[in-house]
Amino acid sequence: MTQRHPYPHADLQGAATRNTTAAELLTAFAKSAPALDDLWRRIFDALADAPALIADIDRLRAALSTARYQRANLIAAIRATLAAHDEGEHDPLFYVRDELHAQHSADAQQAADGGR
Repeated sequence: MTQRHPYPHADLQGAATRNTTAAELLTAFAKSAPALDDLWRRIFDALADAPALIADIDRLRAALSTARYQRANLIAAIRATLAAHDEGEHDPLFYVRDELHAQHSADAQQAADGGR
């Protein structure tokens, strides 16, 4: 049985395409009804917000994906630490320290690259 994502992603490319199509249609309508210029301007202003919102969603998706990946790695390190402790290893916390160091290094590299 396949697992379904609890929050399916909206189709951002489709939303951007529909936004562009709407703007093109409104341009044609605006030319045929210049008396409604104030109304058209408000609609165009609302449509102009969509690209920035789409970019924010894309950025947030990437950040969430990174956070989920880091969380999964930390859980794995914690489990390895607990197993190592149960087996009497000399330094069972090595796994957690190693993962925290790796995540800190990755965060520092991402910050140095400008957050990309």
